[in-house]
Amino acid sequence: MMLSARNVSWAAGGAEILRDVSLDVRSGEFLGIIGPNGSGKTSLMALLAGIRKPKSGEVLLDGVPIGTLGRREVARRLALVEQQAETGERITARQAVELGRTPYLEPLSPWSPEDDTIVEAALQNVDMLHLSSRLWHTLSGGERQRLHIGRALAQHPRILLLDEPTNHLDIGHQIGLLDLVRRQGLTVAAALHDLNHAAMFCDRLAVMQGGQLVALGAPSDVLTVECIREVFGVEAEIDQGSDGSCFIRYIHSHGFAPYGIIVRERCTAEVDCT
Repeated sequence: MMLSARNVSWAAGGAEILRDVSLDVRSGEFLGIIGPNGSGKTSLMALLAGIRKPKSGEVLLDGVPIGTLGRREVARRLALVEQQAETGERITARQAVELGRTPYLEPLSPWSPEDDTIVEAALQNVDMLHLSSRLWHTLSGGERQRLHIGRALAQHPRILLLDEPTNHLDIGHQIGLLDLVRRQGLTVAAALHDLNHAAMFCDRLAVMQGGQLVALGAPSDVLTVECIREVFGVEAEIDQGSDGSCFIRYIHSHGFAPYGIIVRERCTAEVDCT
């Protein structure tokens, strides 16, 4: 199943947020969408999910304009995990994940033992089964984020859209969840901040800058010293390993470091650029 944006643009409050963006999320791939704050990543994710309608251009789900499909039909194929999604309802962790089964519930198809099994598996996958009876408002931000991903997995989508899914998570759960998503065999598009994570888990990267798509390709082709400097305003050193892996080391220049001291921040995590 493929999700495509064709020359999409979007504006809000008279300001152009996205301009003429075209890309395909190919069947079975993990596409990372990277870029600095304000580059249009979240707006692009909303368009891809069909939550917002483009000012111009179109989004296609398996070749069909997503705006022509019913919300239930879209929800059975595609799930979105947003940056911030809260509720004032007094629900438990398990009930939050059960919401993922909503697209499949109809008068003639009530809740079933199969739904229970799917929800249990989703809770287990995001390491929240032991907290399934806890009330939502008693959970930490990281625990809530893991439940959002659990809800999306319980939805049994074929395409998973993640908008900064590792927000509020410690490093262990960041890597664990991205690895979990990678192993689901889904078509995935994720807006990510951490370039090392993007290189480690993504098949291709789409680079956003100023509302435009400025680069698209394999991590090893996209994550260059020049690209990182131009898009993120950061100096970096990239070491390629003989096995195709690479190391990204960020360099704090004297213009940013306190008291004019040059500080080198060395990343010791190996990232896969294949």
